[in-house]
Amino acid sequence: MNDRAHTRPGGLGPATAAPASRPSVIQLVFREKGALYAAYMPVLTEGGLFVPTLREYKLGEDIYLLLSLPDDPQRYPVAGKVVWITPANASGGRTQGVGVRFPNDEKTRGLKIKIEEILGTSIQSAKPTQTL
Repeated sequence: MNDRAHTRPGGLGPATAAPASRPSVIQLVFREKGALYAAYMPVLTEGGLFVPTLREYKLGEDIYLLLSLPDDPQRYPVAGKVVWITPANASGGRTQGVGVRFPNDEKTRGLKIKIEEILGTSIQSAKPTQTL
């Protein structure tokens, strides 16, 4: 396995998960706007994020994120669902992990707005991401 599967460049460290708990809890820390851009999934109506992880998940599985955004001391809890999987050794050197869809609730809508404010106009960039 290459180093990219363990550590992501651009300020996003490895995801940690509790072993075999339901739903699993992953702390996801974005230190830089570029790392948040690479993981954010604006194509999902509710919003969502790519989560680098070595753990195997199934589509539809519940996953609980503790999300930290750049320059924001607050941690945001998100009870999401796995909507796509990037397996180990994926083509194009993509990082192993899962796409997590945010729930459709008021609290998470506020988080989606906050993420989109942080990303600003870069959200329309053609720059490649880890997402769809």
